[in-house]
Amino acid sequence: MPPRSEVRRAAAANWPSPATVANPLWLLLRVNALQSWRRVLALRQQSKLLTALIGVFLVGYAALAFLLFYRGLRFAGQFPGLGAVLIERMIYLLFACLFALLLLSNLVISYTNLFRNRETAFLLPLPLPPQTIFRWKFIESTLLASWAFLFLIAPLLAAYGLTQNAAWHFYPITLLFIALFIVLPATAGAWLAVTVARFLDRRAFQLAALAVAAGMIVVSIIWLRPEPVTDEQLQTRVLVVLDRLLLRTRFAQFPLLPSYWLSAGVQHWAEGALAAAGFFALVLLSYALFFGSLMFTRMGTRFYNAASAVQSRGSVLGRWRGMRAWRRRAVFSYPRGWFETVFGWLPAVSADARALLVKDARVFWRDTTQWGQTLVLFGLLAVYILNLRHFSEQLTNPFWINLISYLNLGACSLNLATLTTRFVYPQFSLEGKRLWIVGLAPLGLPRVLRVKFAFGSALSLLVTAGLMVVSCRMLVLAWARTFYLLGAVVVMTLALNALAIGLGALYPNLKEDNPSKIVSGFGGTFCLVLSFLYIVASVVLVAVGSPWGRAGDKPWPWVAGAWLAFLGLSWLVGWVPLRLGVRRVVEFEY
Repeated sequence: MPPRSEVRRAAAANWPSPATVANPLWLLLRVNALQSWRRVLALRQQSKLLTALIGVFLVGYAALAFLLFYRGLRFAGQFPGLGAVLIERMIYLLFACLFALLLLSNLVISYTNLFRNRETAFLLPLPLPPQTIFRWKFIESTLLASWAFLFLIAPLLAAYGLTQNAAWHFYPITLLFIALFIVLPATAGAWLAVTVARFLDRRAFQLAALAVAAGMIVVSIIWLRPEPVTDEQLQTRVLVVLDRLLLRTRFAQFPLLPSYWLSAGVQHWAEGALAAAGFFALVLLSYALFFGSLMFTRMGTRFYNAASAVQSRGSVLGRWRGMRAWRRRAVFSYPRGWFETVFGWLPAVSADARALLVKDARVFWRDTTQWGQTLVLFGLLAVYILNLRHFSEQLTNPFWINLISYLNLGACSLNLATLTTRFVYPQFSLEGKRLWIVGLAPLGLPRVLRVKFAFGSALSLLVTAGLMVVSCRMLVLAWARTFYLLGAVVVMTLALNALAIGLGALYPNLKEDNPSKIVSGFGGTFCLVLSFLYIVASVVLVAVGSPWGRAGDKPWPWVAGAWLAFLGLSWLVGWVPLRLGVRRVVEFEY
């Protein structure tokens, strides 16, 4: 038997240090970093081919984006006397729009991580300070909301530095600017998430939020409305007309916007004005330290009160009426809700499939983050539709008609890919640990998968077909071209929904109830990559197979060959993953 001194030394070596015990935030960071690293290592074990494909796509996207930004900045800079003004205004406008998108992204992700997260629900009852839990979730939400921003903006800043002949230190200093800038929308989004969660059930807060949203929509429509420009002004007074066209973008140069500090600092450093750039860096640093310290020292109690309010209340849309009358009824009777009424209007749907659709609709409606993101997505679509009418006045040349129509097809298809990847792909994984109940039901998992595919395709068709028709009408395209593009969108809708459902069954994540994290996994990334590649190839094939060409109508063998290739590609991308997914769920072990 070893001496007691050796036993004590061994126990002391295996026991966690006091610093680790006294700093639970560091422990949370280490554990989650280790889990993330192991997930990355597990990706290589799943499929090296798929991992390599995703890596090639990411590198190819970065290279293509850099090339496009570099060519675009070089082209804009060639205008004599106007190039520098155009580039400066585009930089200001881009960072202002990205700041707004970052704010929305941080709001949605922070609300999900703080109040709709299984880890948060596990950590709250533990003897941990609420401030520590909030700090960790704030860091996690900032990383999740900002990585796409970094991935998008890196090629642009690299291309901008090359076009401006910036020194080597421009690139590391730009990373410092971006790191300070990211803190500001993160703190604002976290504060808004806590405030919304705390007061969302109050009628006054709901009315105030609706009034603010309506006011912002009205102001945006009025502000973005262009002033009419005559042909005589275009030919005689170019500078005056250009100034009038850029008038609506002057809001991006408001000095109190954080995006203005970032844009001005980056541009001054690229031009060699280091003193002015240092001033804007100090402004960003002071605000980041001030609001960051508030987040790390004063939000714990507010977060705990908001979490308690969220867990204590029922629906934010009101209580069920007639609850007392329902309690007097028989045990197995329940009031018929409006979901049952709406789905009861579908005569071709069987009773078991209707029950599954009602269940999915209720789960979606009760998840605040999902329909909140849906409202944001449709708000962006509304802005896109409202701005399409400005292109109709210039569509007189056949070349521009073809170009704008297929660019519109690509935009509608990318919106469709966003819908299928974000909302359709996680549907199978959202069954979670309750999947065995659905699997043992008479409906069966294969039919469950087909019902989800049919329901997702129907809803997606309503959105994309309506978007395509409305956008073509706003562009004043001929009805023949409108129906041609509409047929292509219908085929792409079925293919992308089948792809999302099939990959969702092939790569399920039953341990996670957050759709954002399910989509961020390997299967969701692979679905997004395949959707993007399929959209690019499909738009090219539809454009090649168009019966309208520059030299007149194209021969029918050419059109038929392109459409056969398009239909074959759609069948390969859609039916094959769906078929593999059905086979996967047949052999699924609960």
